[in-house]
Amino acid sequence: MNQPAPKTAPHTATQHARIVGRVEYREGDGPNIVIRPGPVKVETGLNDATLSWEDGEVRGSTAIPLTDFKRYVKEGKIELAA
Repeated sequence: MNQPAPKTAPHTATQHARIVGRVEYREGDGPNIVIRPGPVKVETGLNDATLSWEDGEVRGSTAIPLTDFKRYVKEGKIELAA
């Protein structure tokens, strides 16, 4: 008797990081928006990274291309927690 293969969640990893430089994202065709310096939660997938943060009572979240995320890390604008 054949059983269907179990469905697996897409590859994701969650880590903590800190914005220490100018990191921007864009909503649709709008202007670039700067993410404020400070702690963020990062969930990386195969093609993008989702950054989530809190600023007082306001919560923010955005997905950016994984290549942009890696560039921000390489440039020292995002520091990954050890």
